[in-house]
Amino acid sequence: MPVLVASDLDRTLIYSAAALALTMPDARAPRLLCVEVHESKPLSYMTETAARLLAELGDAAVFVPTTTRTRKQYQRINLPGPEPTYAICANGGHLLVDGVSDPDWHAQVTARLADQCAPLAEVQEHLLRAADPVWVRKHRVADDLFAYLVVERELLDEDWVKELAVWAENRGWTVSLQGRKIYAVPKPLTKSAALREVARRTGAELTLAAGDSLLDADLLLAADQGWRPGHGELADTGFTAPSIRVLPERGVLAGERILTEFLGAVRGA
Repeated sequence: MPVLVASDLDRTLIYSAAALALTMPDARAPRLLCVEVHESKPLSYMTETAARLLAELGDAAVFVPTTTRTRKQYQRINLPGPEPTYAICANGGHLLVDGVSDPDWHAQVTARLADQCAPLAEVQEHLLRAADPVWVRKHRVADDLFAYLVVERELLDEDWVKELAVWAENRGWTVSLQGRKIYAVPKPLTKSAALREVARRTGAELTLAAGDSLLDADLLLAADQGWRPGHGELADTGFTAPSIRVLPERGVLAGERILTEFLGAVRGA
């Protein structure tokens, strides 16, 4: 039976320049491979070692990129290794099969959202009204499924984020602060549901996962074995469970360690 490996991307396998966390002397820093270009500028990186490991993983397991990014944002990324048959985008709202969103899956998700939580329009209107223009740079809606703000982190009122989380909780939504983005996501919109669907389709009996943010918690808990790096929301909150390994590495070297762990588990299966 195939092994299914579902991994978050940003700040788990790939890193912006600001998130690299290179603490060693410059002469000892790892060589980096750019895996995403946006508006003609390099945007995301992994180490060359991590790139090699990911290519090996793609040959050894069913690798499923799993991201809160929209389909358009995901398709900017050029990962090493074979093209994945499956990818999970928009936090589980879209299941890509050979690069194309599965319409039946998307219809199931949108029906579940309509039935179980407050509408996107209500949340979007609240964000527009309540967020302070002093620290908000952009308001965005992702694939008509959830909303997020791009903010100036150093000016952000952290108490406002806590208040937003309480407001959202009462409406069936969750809030996640990741770097310069504040996400408001419907609770039924999960990476774990899409993971289970891919496992069903592939017949995988062993599932592995990694992630760093609160939006990855359900993914890690749904997998047979999960890993989280030493940075991110999950690390900040001390999130753990018996099936989750907490890694000490932070930044781009954590991505390298996660891929090493994935390969070891796949080869030991």
